[in-house]
Amino acid sequence: MKVKKVLVRSLLVITIVVAAILIYTVWDNSRIKVVRQEVRIPGLPKDLEGYNILQLTDLQGRTFGSNQDKLIRQINSLNYDSILFTGDILDDKKFDYAPFYHLLDGIENKTNAMYVQGNSDPSNYKIDGNGELTKHEFVNGMEKRGVNLLESSYELTVDGATLTFVDFELSILDPEKGFTFANGRTRPQMWRDKQYIVYQNELLQQWKGFEKRGNEVLIAVNHFPIIDERIDQLTSTTYYKFRDYDLIIAGHYHGGQIRLPFLGALIVPEAFYDFGGLFPPQDRVKGLWEYKGIKQYVSAGLGSTDAVGFMNFRLFNTPEINLLTLKSAK
Repeated sequence: MKVKKVLVRSLLVITIVVAAILIYTVWDNSRIKVVRQEVRIPGLPKDLEGYNILQLTDLQGRTFGSNQDKLIRQINSLNYDSILFTGDILDDKKFDYAPFYHLLDGIENKTNAMYVQGNSDPSNYKIDGNGELTKHEFVNGMEKRGVNLLESSYELTVDGATLTFVDFELSILDPEKGFTFANGRTRPQMWRDKQYIVYQNELLQQWKGFEKRGNEVLIAVNHFPIIDERIDQLTSTTYYKFRDYDLIIAGHYHGGQIRLPFLGALIVPEAFYDFGGLFPPQDRVKGLWEYKGIKQYVSAGLGSTDAVGFMNFRLFNTPEINLLTLKSAK
């Protein structure tokens, strides 16, 4: 009899705990937090002191409130100078543009708004019915709503200083050697198409003779984080042109998506890691880190995927947007 009571009580406790976690997870997945991070940059021009960059990443086609009103209110409550959308904006199983377009329609400050493609987004370009290289309709709709496709570089003058945002994957290529895919990341469907290669080489020529100026801050934007091993690869050869980046901004990992208290992320989608990213180094999952003098910030993002079975949700991992503030290193 006592054993039966213990079992019943244990089952009741387990049921209550599981129900509490489920309720919390549903609530937590529907909210948004703003993560603020100061980034200290040596030699930061005084005119860029306090410059704010808002990052949104890995929306994965999600909505927060009716027509994104919850996310829109959160964004519009912030003061920022540039806004970056760092990929995986869409769900590759649906390619529904509406959640992102509703968001863009509601954002008040799209000054210096930029986008880079993620692995769940459509290719930036396609070959149309006439055999011509043309921008994807998703990109066209985004640009009509005030967001720039960051393909090469986007230069801003802030009083006496220059802030340059660059597409990381293009910036590491040598114009003299021509366009290629460095260490193979997400390849567009037409990556072998001659027109696409010609166009990429035209973009690449913008980097010919590039030298970072004394009053310039160089920020590379990428969907995928640039892990330590990849930095080692890129800097160990003269084939690539690893620039003097002041900061790299990325997403993709979702902060691990499923996180456990005291343990952190169980897995991140990173092919460069052993076991496909299982049990990753916790200081390389989200937030700010530095390797070989290169600062990198990786956002945990907003959405989730079902890459791991049915687990298309975030656990103990509140959706986030990120406000980065540039500060001079002391």
